[in-house]
Amino acid sequence: MDSKQPGKKRKSFFWAKMHTVQKFFGAHLNKELRKSLKKRSLSVRKGDKVKIVRGKNSGKIGKIMQVNRKKVQVFVEGLTRKKSNGKEVFVPFHPSNLEIVELAPADKKRIVSTLAPAKESGKKIPKKEIQKVPAEFAAGERKQASATKGGTKAPANFAAEVK
Repeated sequence: MDSKQPGKKRKSFFWAKMHTVQKFFGAHLNKELRKSLKKRSLSVRKGDKVKIVRGKNSGKIGKIMQVNRKKVQVFVEGLTRKKSNGKEVFVPFHPSNLEIVELAPADKKRIVSTLAPAKESGKKIPKKEIQKVPAEFAAGERKQASATKGGTKAPANFAAEVK
């Protein structure tokens, strides 16, 4: 969001692409998780146990039942309200008003990715160690791929193969 104009900021928020919207779902970790994962925040996911930090439900703890990416809302188990017609509905929360108490047990990939060895040691990976694909190999792959995907030219013996 480069602009200072409020209208442009609102437009960029409401018209944001899904990979950008994913960044809006960050929530702080509690002190124990912060120490063990060596991170301050993570994005919330279904199955995480969270504590509500702001609002009239603050202090309550529950499990995330549903995440609405389009409206940037999180629904927590056990926190409902009655509508005027008597129907019970989940109360929506913004992820910034939540604190993650416990991560979902089935979500091992997210836990492992936060404990990457480069981040754990605090050192950056030198550019020399990052391997790049040699130019000859990459060019050969492109030529081979275009031939198998049916490029613009047919093989010379194509008419003989068809008959």
